[in-house]
Amino acid sequence: MIRPNAPALVLAPMDGITDAPMRALQGESGAFTYAVSEFARVSIEPLPKKVFLRDIPELNNCGMSVTGLPVQVQLLGGDPGRMAESAVTACTAGALGIDINFGCPAPTVNRNDGGASLLRHPCRIREIVAAVRASVPVEIPVSAKLRLGWDDQESIHENAAMAAEGGANWLTIHARTKVQGYAPPVFWPQIGKVRQDLGIPIVANGDIWNLDDFFRCREETGCIHFMIGRAALASPNLPTQIAMELGLVERGDLPEVDWILLLRQLAVHTDQLDRRGPKRTLVRLKQWLSLAKNHGGFEHFDSVKRAENLQEFFEILTAQLGLVESSSNAIHGHGKVS
Repeated sequence: MIRPNAPALVLAPMDGITDAPMRALQGESGAFTYAVSEFARVSIEPLPKKVFLRDIPELNNCGMSVTGLPVQVQLLGGDPGRMAESAVTACTAGALGIDINFGCPAPTVNRNDGGASLLRHPCRIREIVAAVRASVPVEIPVSAKLRLGWDDQESIHENAAMAAEGGANWLTIHARTKVQGYAPPVFWPQIGKVRQDLGIPIVANGDIWNLDDFFRCREETGCIHFMIGRAALASPNLPTQIAMELGLVERGDLPEVDWILLLRQLAVHTDQLDRRGPKRTLVRLKQWLSLAKNHGGFEHFDSVKRAENLQEFFEILTAQLGLVESSSNAIHGHGKVS
């Protein structure tokens, strides 16, 4: 997890995207320090252990992905008592750390007292963080993820201070308001002001799409801790490039992205961890390439978006990329796609 003076690169939680199979795949590069799980929603009752073990299968492996990536459990909810009890259960299930989601902008979440809706109630942020912090063992870190505010970016200063008062070990700040959603621009300097005001680590998040963005974010925030999500999928070499700049991996030349290999590896992880069958795997592969098209310039999504099965998907993509592939579906020793 985060250490104050040690740089870190974190894989962002994205509901339905950076799930356990994708976390396993992203862990293969060694670029990420840790990942944060998709949020576990705490509503009318505390979450039972079986829900954590089902939705965050890394908990069955000492909190690590099958590729060795540590995974922090994220909780979302507005009731301090139920959040605290759920955090305790997550720790008994094997959680290495607890993150509290005060940033999700989804309307359904916000209408039900979760995510970014708490940004309008700074004292409640402190209360929730304090309840979770007091409930879990001292060696388990507790962090919080926030946006700059609901509709006013200046509110980050009070909200961040409340989270710190509650005992958060570090904060991740997405440099937009809730009202912005994911629309530009981001306001990285606000993150820098919070970092200067508080005596805890700050993880900078939002619109780091390429190495130039990373350099500007680092300059404007002064941070040494960063989180990326969509960009890691749109530009698969970017995590390693950033990790090189942070000194997390050795510098070296990166090969051209091998999309066929990456997609087949995700197919294997999905088959092993999701177990909903080849149709689910096909949906996940198309989802990834759609994101890569929209945010990374991947040119061949339209050719495969109507593929009806995995074999057709890979045959079309292989032809589009001008490659020759074995018909065995072997994946360099990683298994076979069923």
